[in-house]
Amino acid sequence: MEFLKAPEGDPHQLGATVTEEGINFAIFSRDATRVVLCLFENARSPEPYAMYELSVERNKTGDVWHCLLSDIKPGTLYLYRIDGPYDVHKGLRFDFSQYLIDPYAKALSEGSVYKHFASVNTTGKLSACEKEPQKIELFPKCVVIDDGEFDWEGDKPIGRPLNESIIYETHLKGFTASKTSNVQFPGTYKGFIEKIPYLKSLGITAVELLPVYEFDENENDRINPKTGNRLYNYWGYSTIGFFAPKENYASDRTPGACVREFKELVKELHKAGIEVILDVVYNHTAEGNENGSTYEFKGIQNDVYYQLVEGDMQYYKNYSGCGNTVNCNHPVVRDFILDSLRYWVTQMHVDGFRFDLAAILARSQTGQLLTFPPLTNAISEDPILRDTKIIAEPWDCGGGYLVGRFPGGRWCEWNDRYRDDIRRFIRGDEFVTTAAATRMAGSSDLYQYSGRKPFHSINFVTAHDGFTLNDLVTYNGKHNEENGEENRDGCDNNNSYNHGFEGECENQKINSLRNQQIKNFLSCLLLSQGTPMFVAGDEFRRTQNGNNNAYCQDTEMSWIDWTLAEKNENLVRFVSELIKFRKRNEILHRDNFFGDTDAEKMSGADLVWYDFDGRMPDWSKLNRFIACEIFGNRYTNKDGTKGEAIYVAINTDRHDLTVILPSLDNGKVWTRILDSSYPEGEDITEYGKEEVLQSQRRYVVTSHSVVVLMSKPE
Repeated sequence: MEFLKAPEGDPHQLGATVTEEGINFAIFSRDATRVVLCLFENARSPEPYAMYELSVERNKTGDVWHCLLSDIKPGTLYLYRIDGPYDVHKGLRFDFSQYLIDPYAKALSEGSVYKHFASVNTTGKLSACEKEPQKIELFPKCVVIDDGEFDWEGDKPIGRPLNESIIYETHLKGFTASKTSNVQFPGTYKGFIEKIPYLKSLGITAVELLPVYEFDENENDRINPKTGNRLYNYWGYSTIGFFAPKENYASDRTPGACVREFKELVKELHKAGIEVILDVVYNHTAEGNENGSTYEFKGIQNDVYYQLVEGDMQYYKNYSGCGNTVNCNHPVVRDFILDSLRYWVTQMHVDGFRFDLAAILARSQTGQLLTFPPLTNAISEDPILRDTKIIAEPWDCGGGYLVGRFPGGRWCEWNDRYRDDIRRFIRGDEFVTTAAATRMAGSSDLYQYSGRKPFHSINFVTAHDGFTLNDLVTYNGKHNEENGEENRDGCDNNNSYNHGFEGECENQKINSLRNQQIKNFLSCLLLSQGTPMFVAGDEFRRTQNGNNNAYCQDTEMSWIDWTLAEKNENLVRFVSELIKFRKRNEILHRDNFFGDTDAEKMSGADLVWYDFDGRMPDWSKLNRFIACEIFGNRYTNKDGTKGEAIYVAINTDRHDLTVILPSLDNGKVWTRILDSSYPEGEDITEYGKEEVLQSQRRYVVTSHSVVVLMSKPE
């Protein structure tokens, strides 16, 4: 096929950009000697219908290759071929025989990079630069997207304060993939829209979506030993398109339609008052290590995009545990990440990001953890990203652990200390009460010294990675045999307890206690200072049958079983009412740590801790019980109502306790809001229907229960 000469173009905006004159293409490659832009008729075309050769003299400015094509339109499919030095010991892996994805592509067509490369020998250069590229079968193509075509109807990101947020972590496909979801478009952006009324009724304020950046689910080559079926990369923590929404989550499989459907989802969630937070992966890519595939960064400028081993740059540093590490603090890569984030905010209207293995974002170009990393500071201070929520998973697989000290200013953090301390406390472990109290009060030991606030702690008991809440109270150990790794994968330190029987059982006493413990966990989470996050389905006992690492299970094991929402409707009601209670009472989601305001420094903190006898606790002896009074009567809530005092007591012992209640001002009485030991339907009261306690001095807090009381005018 003839190589056509490419018109000059503009280097300023990387990717494929729609202009009045046509489509401008621009790609970075420092050491390339030859760049060819290839255009395809459709997603299944094995060969391009046109190839444009970019010249060094006319189409290169600095390290950017560029051209402008006036005779093509949005929807055009394209790939690159790039040649240059192939010297793996110097970190260079150019190969003109490979088609390459544009890192700035805003959508990809259907296909699989792994189907194409499964038979490729990656131990050396495949061919001379003049050899025709390999025939490709269902290798994804980049799609030219015109972002100006979508009507946002005036939509803007919501900008809800973090201290008012309640985050619901979920997998976009798995939320509606099951037949039990009863939606018209299961497993898609449109299917998710059909479930928005449920989310709104539950009361959550934000969905945190597992990766929706384009990835290849076919990268997993293992087999389920139980069923014999192949396994997949279901979670999607292996990005190949950092500007592109997942193509096969769209109901319309026309190339580029996924962009429109994702925007429709965001717009509809915003109409319901629900923010969109994306779980994003900038720490590694799907290209793997020196034995992995080449379909993007390796063939564009390998030694810039990845951290390589000094001395022999054929090898990749692996702080991600996934084969490679993105060179995040290289200026070119830093700009790439910032461009990606800005795009999702300005063009996709998302409200925030949760960064997977974010400690890697704080590593220098040689791998050291930095005190002032350029990238994390830039994300924090970027004027376009300034109002977005930025949440770090503040560790990596190379020993980087930055909980409480993630660098960059306003970053929030997944607080695994909260998870572990609350799990052990509710389980009934000895002498963890002090740790649990610290977590429920906002983890000041982790965040106060750096000037951050309680809401910078993302509190969670469960996340996608680990047991569901139901499985946390149902299994003592993981059961990951169906992952094809002989149960070696997944975490062994789960702090779980099966309450006497491993797995599901018919014993009503055990099932009742498990249900009560689930309510206890959710009560602690939603009564704690900080930003609560829980996993989709935890509110109705979703199970993964003890699998605590279901990354490869694109099956009913991972999908939401909506029949459980009907079966456990009382638990759903409990969670919904608990969320309403949290929202109504400003004291439960403060801006500041207790005792940290000027008013509290003058009059005393808005929180007082008690032992079961109503006295100040001896923290060295306090065990399996904690109580506190929160002085909400010093607050006026947003709805104009005057706050009330709130008393919380938690008994994790096997024995009941009679506690002495704090005395109230004249004219006030204690009313019961919540008692997790009460029968379903009576365990939490609706607003305005609180029951006045017969005894205003004593209350029996039964074993393994949480009690919440609130003052009220007599």
